[in-house]
Order: sequence, then C-alpha cells, then structure tokens
Amino acid sequence: MSRQAAGNTGIAIKTAPEIAAMRTSGRLLATVLQVVAARLGPGVATTELDELAASEVQRLGGQAAFLGHHGFPKSICISVNEEVVHGIPGPRVIADGDVVGLDFGVRYDGLITDAATTVAVGAPRHDAQRLLVTTEQALQAGIDQARAGQRVGDISAAIERHLRSAGLGIIRELTGHGVGRSLWEEPTVPNYGQAGHGPLLKPGMTLAIEPMATLGRPAVRVLADGWTIVARDGSLAAQFEHTILITDGAAEILTTR
Repeated sequence: MSRQAAGNTGIAIKTAPEIAAMRTSGRLLATVLQVVAARLGPGVATTELDELAASEVQRLGGQAAFLGHHGFPKSICISVNEEVVHGIPGPRVIADGDVVGLDFGVRYDGLITDAATTVAVGAPRHDAQRLLVTTEQALQAGIDQARAGQRVGDISAAIERHLRSAGLGIIRELTGHGVGRSLWEEPTVPNYGQAGHGPLLKPGMTLAIEPMATLGRPAVRVLADGWTIVARDGSLAAQFEHTILITDGAAEILTTR
C-alpha cells in the first residue's frame, strides 16, 4: 500500500526476531497473492477476491494488515485499469482485457510486509503488456540498488530511469516506504530522484519498494470514496511491489515464496 509523499525522520533497524517474523509474513503474503491472482478471470467480482484473500490469510495464520488501516474497509486493494492504487473491492466484475492490480499486506507476530502485482486478464493489448513488463522491471532495477552504503536516491533514480526510458508516466504523489513495525514507516522511497541523495541504507532496514506508472500522463486524482486513486487522463496504470531487507550484499526479497 503506497503512502503519500512525506519527509524522513528516524529509520528503524529491525532485530533478528523481527526479521524472522517478517520472513514468515512475506511468505504468507506471496502465497495469498498467488492464490488470488489464480482466481482472476472474466466474471469474477472484486468482492469475491477480497473474501478469498481474507480467508486465505486467516487459514495461513496471518492477519490482513490493510483492514482498518486509516479506515480502509477491506482486506486487499484491487485496482482496475485506470485505477492506480487503493481500489476498494466491491460489486465490480472483472472483464476480459482488464488490467488488475492486487496490493496486499500481512501482519504476522506483530510484523508487517507489503507487496503488489498487476495482472492482465486474458490477452493483453501490446501497450498494456509493455506497461506491466516495464513497471515490474523497474521494481527489480530499484531492488538492485538497495544495499548497505547506498542511498534511497539510488533506488529512486534507477526506477525513474527505467520507467522514463519506456515513456511511461511516473507518479510523484505516491511513494514506497519503510515497513515492518507499522505499515507506513520511514523512509519515503519515491519512484523518481537523484542517485547519491537521500537517507543512507543500513543493514536491518526493511523497505516496501513500489513503482507505479501509467501509459499516459502521471497526474492522478482521488475518487469520492476517499481511497481509490486513478489516472486523470484515464490511461492504464500498473503497480509492482516487494518488501525487502537491506543487507551488506544484495537485498533480500521478503515477499516471495
């Protein structure tokens, strides 16, 4: 779940027991996202996917971290087509050709992980496939820069460079963030920036890196529900996200099976 751009204060270094809990939380999260993505298809209502996510995370022994967060009313965010993030599941029925973002958080033993994927339903248009592939590649480009001794700006610059090279709209109002003891922690991790700038990365930091992009202009607006954020020009949008652990070497992706 992305956060509004904010300043940075203290950045938490997680203890060994906290990291162990986050590893478990991340595995549970990856499992839930896989199960929900497998259910996606024409004719499925987004509320069915929310119910599936809620029941699956409970079966696995975790809790849905988004439910009730700042009043969010559901367990998972489901964003369709021009919806960038924070879509509230409801009666909307998925159609062939839709691009669907699934954003989920899991709390396990008091520790939280956060991850997202975007899936094309049926045969995607060429431009939709380009959006999804490039945004996911941008996530990996950011993760590749996330190691001790680097700075947050190195992550941000790598993401921006990759998205810009494909001509995608880079959303500035929404960012990645620290995560773990709470859903939104410091530091803010923008999807644009200057290498060598920003907070210094240290072992034990845990970050949610989440590129968000559109096929058109990057301007967004919030719908009347107070949560769903959409591209102003109605263009398709995508979000990919992992929670990672900073180490002395390559970052460890926690939200994978």
